[in-house]
Amino acid sequence: MRPAAAAAVPLALMLAAASPASAHVPLILDFGDSLTAGYGLMPEQAFPARLEAWLREHGVAARVINAGVSGDTTTDGLARLDWALADKPDLVILALGANDALRGIDPATVRDNLDKIVQKIKSAGAKVLILGMLAPPNWGEAYDRAFDQIFPKLARANDAALYPFFLEGVAMKPDLNQPDGLHPNEHGVGVLVDRIGPVVAGLIALHRGGAS
Repeated sequence: MRPAAAAAVPLALMLAAASPASAHVPLILDFGDSLTAGYGLMPEQAFPARLEAWLREHGVAARVINAGVSGDTTTDGLARLDWALADKPDLVILALGANDALRGIDPATVRDNLDKIVQKIKSAGAKVLILGMLAPPNWGEAYDRAFDQIFPKLARANDAALYPFFLEGVAMKPDLNQPDGLHPNEHGVGVLVDRIGPVVAGLIALHRGGAS
């Protein structure tokens, strides 16, 4: 299914590029924690920089801001969101929750924080792409179930785009992660970008279509 979906993107992008709205270069705010910031990597190897390069290689002129802060929980993200939104992004990639899960923070608190973040993003006039996370197994089945349901429920409640699991295709694969087993290495980031890039490109095309 992925190749077919990816193949549909270029046509949509060409149609979008033909409209006057294409003169505006979309601004993407990549808002997250160390997975976004690029822990252990050079700045140009981090997910936001690689995503911007991927988009340009596929004919999408967009600027991606790295708004990742290592160690951030959803509470931390909510506290700094207004400052980040001052850049007036067209699209916000929301990638928070991993540190909450590692610390065993109450899923109800995580859900409430993320919902407030999404509402602020929407109020600022930006679209949002939620990158879901999964809880580690050490907190038990009840916690895992409650945490893992946060992201799909949040997306449905807010009519937001969802990529179910940020680390899909990379998690638990030693050759794609740094020695800590938590943060993708350069090759792992490449896998993530190849998977998520078409989703972002499609959202940009829809945004341009809606603005025309």
